[in-house]
Amino acid sequence: MNKIVLTFVAFLLSMSLSAQYKPWTSAKQPLKEIKALKKQIKKPEFRKVDYLITDFGAVGDGKTKNTEAFKKAIEKCSAEGGGRVVVPNGVFLTGAIYLKSNVNLHLSDGSTILFSQDSKDYPIVLTRWEGMECMNYSSLIYAYEEENIAITGKGTLDGNSDLDNWWFWCGATKYGYNTSRPGRQNPARAKLHEYMANRTPARERIFGDGWYLRPNFVQPYKSKNFYMADVLVKNSPMWNLNPVLCENVLIERVKVISHGPNNDGFDPEACKNVWIKDSYFDTGDDCIAIKSGRDEDGRDIGKPAENHIIENCEMKDGHGGVVIGSEIAGGAKNIYAIGNVMDSKNLDRALRIKTSSSRGGTIENVFFYNTKVGAYKEAAVRFNMHYEKPGNHIPTIRNIWVENLTVDKGGKYAVFSDAYESSPVTDFTMINAKMVGVQIPYKVDYLKNVTLKNVTVNGQPLTELKP
Repeated sequence: MNKIVLTFVAFLLSMSLSAQYKPWTSAKQPLKEIKALKKQIKKPEFRKVDYLITDFGAVGDGKTKNTEAFKKAIEKCSAEGGGRVVVPNGVFLTGAIYLKSNVNLHLSDGSTILFSQDSKDYPIVLTRWEGMECMNYSSLIYAYEEENIAITGKGTLDGNSDLDNWWFWCGATKYGYNTSRPGRQNPARAKLHEYMANRTPARERIFGDGWYLRPNFVQPYKSKNFYMADVLVKNSPMWNLNPVLCENVLIERVKVISHGPNNDGFDPEACKNVWIKDSYFDTGDDCIAIKSGRDEDGRDIGKPAENHIIENCEMKDGHGGVVIGSEIAGGAKNIYAIGNVMDSKNLDRALRIKTSSSRGGTIENVFFYNTKVGAYKEAAVRFNMHYEKPGNHIPTIRNIWVENLTVDKGGKYAVFSDAYESSPVTDFTMINAKMVGVQIPYKVDYLKNVTLKNVTVNGQPLTELKP
């Protein structure tokens, strides 16, 4: 009897969620939503007091390890009500930096924070690795359940990674791996998948030295009011900017140049109210990839990526410009990409939504507007429901709106779709799109409710998308 009741409740919930779903009928609707969302996302304010790290013993010679000086300055600043912890001109070597509430880590012109290549300088903390919770190395800059934190200034954050440090742990020979030295993440990655599938508590999934799971660069975790502006970020061990389960995230005028393995530029994960603007990405993986957790972890935590604005950014090399997935089991909704520019023969796709039936979840309300693309390799718009291994959780992709898209030197396809017959990409709209240099107009399988208005590929009207 209980099973019948639970099934009926699930059915009613499903019907209720379906009833709430309403696809856009005009660009005016998402544009209005963007305007309202911008009013909600606020820059944190800080007390106008500076704490110079050199007053706490820091030496900017690129050789002296300054981990303790950063710790003392940040703790004192936070304890006294907050302010700026200032990094002056110089190269300051350090291990992991922990950001505390009400602290703005400010990098002055000509300053560099150079991170240690010694894994022992990164304590074990609760983190996420490829969308899975675990105990692993602290990200290079980390915060947990903090509020009002920032990284600002025109200095440089250098992750100090290369073919001999961090990168080769990915196990690929092109990134320096060879059998003559220890260090390969594959066994640990498999073990973490096993922990997740068995729902082992996150704090019992312990990694660190001997496991070779690379840390991410900047990871505020379960934090509120995170701001980042003007800095250059380069040479990350893995993902660059990775806020997790955060709310009210504002990133502006940041430049990310990092060509290592899995060197995604900006990966907000299961975050709410995120705005990134006027930033630059030249990366070894996705430029911007919106996430909400992998498989069981993403579904069990159940926090979607929600209310994200990507505005006036420039993307060069990368697997994708604006990407949703693949660690997207918690779902994603209300993703607005407006006024972005992309151009690189090494950029695979402009807009990519990638998921799988091992993920599940619903990706909906994606607005891709006023986008200028020079070159790309594979597809201007790419839907993929068969990314990585299959499972028993068929995903949903719906209400995808592309308007005012220009492509000057297209790649293989204009539109490329790989979906499930039982779950077609639904309510896909493309308006005012002009794409030239494309080899094949489209390759699609399961699409439903497609609207094409004033779309041309190589000068010819595109009026339908059929398998």
